[in-house]
Amino acid sequence: MSELFTHPLSVRYLEVDAQGVVFNAWYLAYFDDAMSAFLEARGLPYKSMLDAGYDVQLVRSEIDWKAGLRWQDRAEVAVSTARIGRTSFALDFEVRRDGHEVTCAGRTVYVVIATDGTGKQKIPKLIADALGEPTPLLPSATPHTQ
Repeated sequence: MSELFTHPLSVRYLEVDAQGVVFNAWYLAYFDDAMSAFLEARGLPYKSMLDAGYDVQLVRSEIDWKAGLRWQDRAEVAVSTARIGRTSFALDFEVRRDGHEVTCAGRTVYVVIATDGTGKQKIPKLIADALGEPTPLLPSATPHTQ
């Protein structure tokens, strides 16, 4: 699992704001979609995680914008595991226009919860296995620190 995972995206007209670039809130949606695809590519479809009694909640996200994506831009979201804790894990994301120009980078922290409403859970083996060994894309805990 050492190969970097990327998830394709094509900017839709409805995602662009009056400035002609993707409105900032869409990046969290891009990250969420890429996170689900990342887990599935590593053998854990989201439905399987839910069926096993687990879900994840976003508890923190930081994004550092470098350039704006525009309508019909082709891009990809690179995803890697940044950190694995006892009940939470962090994923790093880079949105790359044309597969190379990083337009934004972010780190999102997720907490594992039980689907039965009992709250936070220790990361189970099926999620830990899908996450693999951390290989952060970002150099530190905050994406804007270079």
